[in-house]
Amino acid sequence: MSDEEEDIILSELSDDELVLQMHDDLYDGLKDEITEGVNILLGRGWMPYDVLTKALVEGMRIVGIDFRDGILFVPEVLLAANAMKAGMSILKPLLAETGAPRLGKMVIGTVKGDIHDIGKNLVGMMMEGAGFEVVDLGINNAVESYIEALEKEDATILGMSALLTTTMPYMKVVIDTLVEKGMRDDYIVLVGGAPLNEEFGKAIGADAYCRDAAVAVETAKEWSARKHNQTA
Repeated sequence: MSDEEEDIILSELSDDELVLQMHDDLYDGLKDEITEGVNILLGRGWMPYDVLTKALVEGMRIVGIDFRDGILFVPEVLLAANAMKAGMSILKPLLAETGAPRLGKMVIGTVKGDIHDIGKNLVGMMMEGAGFEVVDLGINNAVESYIEALEKEDATILGMSALLTTTMPYMKVVIDTLVEKGMRDDYIVLVGGAPLNEEFGKAIGADAYCRDAAVAVETAKEWSARKHNQTA
């Protein structure tokens, strides 16, 4: 890092420069800088929703593209997501007050018998970074906990993950139960995890199989827009 770079004083940047600097800071996973940037923009009278979309979501979109293209890897994305979270923790209460639009609400969890969660956590963070609200149920979820959460949270998307070939079939149990209860059409069901593939996703009746977190975000956006247009 050159001396010049160390001397960037965020509060002296114009709005446009600051937003671009925040994209860089998110990319580098700099939590304190993101927190400071969010506070400066709010102090300058920015709407919380604009700070979220223009500084944070746009920054994470760039991270997502480089993750998809193999330029960034999981540890770097987790750092970026953590910086994003620091900014979000300031914005969340303010967004709630202003009733800012959300893209949708997702319930996500690893299926019963499976305790792997790195991929799931990454999807959750990237989804939040894209402007979705995320309810993370953690690991080892039985069908009841998914259904209870979907109803209680008034969610639009269900995300399930599995890393073991032995727990994959449980995804079908969950989807079949939704069908039995006449609830299947109310949700966009996304599945992911290392042993899965597109054929498996189709076979169990999911809406889409998502290869990684970046794809999950793109798919969720696409399906949500489609669902939105249908109801409209």
